[in-house]
Amino acid sequence: MFTIENEWLKVDILSKGAELTGIFNKKFQLEYMWNADPAYWAKKSPVLFPVIGALKDDTYFFENKSYKLSRHGFARDMDFSVFKQDKESISFNIESSTETKQKFPFDFRFEINYSLQENSLKVEYVIKNTGKGKMYFSVGGHPAFKLPLAEGLSYSDYYLEFNRSEIAGRWPISKQGLIEKEPTPLLEDNNHLPLTKKLFEKDALVFKHLRSTSVSLKSSKSERGLSFDFTGFPFLGLWAAPNADFVCIEPWCGIADSIDSNQELTQKEGIYETDTGEVWSRSWLLTLF
Repeated sequence: MFTIENEWLKVDILSKGAELTGIFNKKFQLEYMWNADPAYWAKKSPVLFPVIGALKDDTYFFENKSYKLSRHGFARDMDFSVFKQDKESISFNIESSTETKQKFPFDFRFEINYSLQENSLKVEYVIKNTGKGKMYFSVGGHPAFKLPLAEGLSYSDYYLEFNRSEIAGRWPISKQGLIEKEPTPLLEDNNHLPLTKKLFEKDALVFKHLRSTSVSLKSSKSERGLSFDFTGFPFLGLWAAPNADFVCIEPWCGIADSIDSNQELTQKEGIYETDTGEVWSRSWLLTLF
């Protein structure tokens, strides 16, 4: 376990998966992260790389070869190394290996940087193509925040508020974890989404290309909540396990395969590419109040 902290926050991260496991607000004496109760979901904030969600038949094709890769990729199960740390920031990395190239035939260095800025936590993903030729990948976050945040409140006392009004449907997920062909209506020219456990009965809410760049978790009955800036992430997932007391806010550069995917990696929806030696990065910002 590694810890960074400042006057406001104390943040804990595991080396396995470089997974965020605790965000404690010292001013409010309040933990914001889900407790990873294995009866519901035993993770807190897995990192999704080099794919997000499910592949069709857990398989993709690249240069006339097939590769097997399980949902959300392999980074969340790997041991990361710390290559830089001070009191308020820490940087982890993994690199490609013989083992990873059996599933993902590219040379890479993947860094995750955590840094504190007063009552905010910045999480940055940095991906470098260390091989020859183009590399294709997706990356994203999956942090889970506990609900309720205040004693005496219930899950349904909370709502999500986008920073812009949205006309956006949710993209349904098939039983195989694939994205269906058409969205179903959800946000009808508004920015307010009440939270209920029933909302996630049919898996995650998946959004594509929202106008908003941030979303806030709030309650009319409490001042405690959070704001999540996902600028630069074209896809957003919202999820909770059945009847669990948390909500995940998931910024994605990439998305699960569609039900009619041809499984070609270079043609995958939301896939990113980098050239030899190129460095690519994105970051999200969590502010606690």
